[in-house]
Amino acid sequence: MASETPFRIALVIVIVLTMAVTLYHRMQAASSGEQIDKKDEGYLFAAVLQLSAFGLWIVTFAYLLMPSSVQWASIPMPISIRWFGVATGIFSSLLMCWTLNSLGKNLTDTVVTRVDATLVTQGPYRWVRHPYYVTTALLMTSVVLLTANWLIGLGCFAVLSLLAVRTPKEEQRLIDKFGQKYCDYMEKTGRFFPRFTDRK
Repeated sequence: MASETPFRIALVIVIVLTMAVTLYHRMQAASSGEQIDKKDEGYLFAAVLQLSAFGLWIVTFAYLLMPSSVQWASIPMPISIRWFGVATGIFSSLLMCWTLNSLGKNLTDTVVTRVDATLVTQGPYRWVRHPYYVTTALLMTSVVLLTANWLIGLGCFAVLSLLAVRTPKEEQRLIDKFGQKYCDYMEKTGRFFPRFTDRK
């Protein structure tokens, strides 16, 4: 069995890159001072999502700090695939930077839109309506590959499933905010995958 040390180091790099990008843009978005009310998300749903994310962080940190504690959940995986996961993670961190830079101060961590929100259709938003979620999915996939751990994979699946479930509600809020402009945008772009037909 290959040493986990290189992959633990790679995971730290991916996490630090992603967290630095995300934290910077969240601070920029919060600089307006607007208080975001999360009640529209639903307190129960928000709690389940946060617990799922917290559980994923616990397992991830267990892999980093005490890899033997989660070794029982290891997946036999070729080293080349694990290094592909590392490369994908670094690429996804850069993609996250592009996505959040395009989103700007519209960023929130809930379905609620900001009072002064603008409709973003440039950058990766030209191709899909939710590139932040797509990038998150790529990041989580890279983490599963580089750690080769199905318990981490289960946590990633739970978080991504919950994000997918809340997406229609988020889109309804965007329709309420932007009206026909967002409906037209929906006609031209896919939710999570690019739509290469019927583009004008």
